[in-house]
Amino acid sequence: MNIDSIRDGYVIDHIAAGKAMRLYQMLGLDGLDCPVAVIKNVPSRKLGRKDILKIDSRVDLDLDVIGYVSPNATVSVIRDGKVTEKRHLALPQRLVGILTCRNPRCITTTEQGLRQEFVLSADGRTYCCKYCESPA
Repeated sequence: MNIDSIRDGYVIDHIAAGKAMRLYQMLGLDGLDCPVAVIKNVPSRKLGRKDILKIDSRVDLDLDVIGYVSPNATVSVIRDGKVTEKRHLALPQRLVGILTCRNPRCITTTEQGLRQEFVLSADGRTYCCKYCESPA
């Protein structure tokens, strides 16, 4: 398999195996008019298997989405063919506009324009609605 190097863009690495397509959809990468590589089930010493996304364009990436889907992912920023920055992600404390509250009595289901907001619980593993405290 031969995948070209990236000139200006991003490499999202250490994605949990099987989660790359979910990230691809949640980040809206299908709407881009640039090369995007989805590499699945790559052998990894740390994870056993991992997925990788390569985006050959300067786009706005929502790091909260990436951290939510795969908290141990890394995002490398590529400029002029070189890595200029590398970010190690974790579960974000807040998720705004990513999840939808399932509680039919939550204010977010009746108030137009009120963004869905979820907060990481004290156990650090689950998210709850900021308004009604229902689990995600």
